[in-house]
Amino acid sequence: MEEFFVMEIKKTGVAGTMESSDIIVSIEPKETDGIELTLESAVMQQYGKQIEKVIRETLGELGITRAYVNAVDKGALDCTVAARTAAAAYRAAESTDFVWKNGGVK
Repeated sequence: MEEFFVMEIKKTGVAGTMESSDIIVSIEPKETDGIELTLESAVMQQYGKQIEKVIRETLGELGITRAYVNAVDKGALDCTVAARTAAAAYRAAESTDFVWKNGGVK
C-alpha cells in the first residue's frame, strides 16, 4: 500500500535556468485549492500540453493541491521539467525530506 505524501507551499521556490534545454519553474503559495499554471515556451504549439502534464503530475505526486506555478521553458526534456518542478516545490515547502524514486520523485 502506497502512502499519500502531502507538501505545503510556504514561500516562493525557484529552480532551473534560462539556458537552452532547461526550464525555470517558480512555485508560490496559494490560499485556495487548485494549481494555477502559467507556461511560456518557444515550442508551446508542439509540446505545451506535455510540459503542463509533466508539471501537474509532478505536483500531484508531491501532494501539492494549491499553488501558483510559473514556468518558462527553453526546450527542456520531460525528466528536466519534472526535476525542476520537484526542486522548486521542495524549496517552496522549505522541505529537506526528499522522497526519490528511480527517475524522479515518488
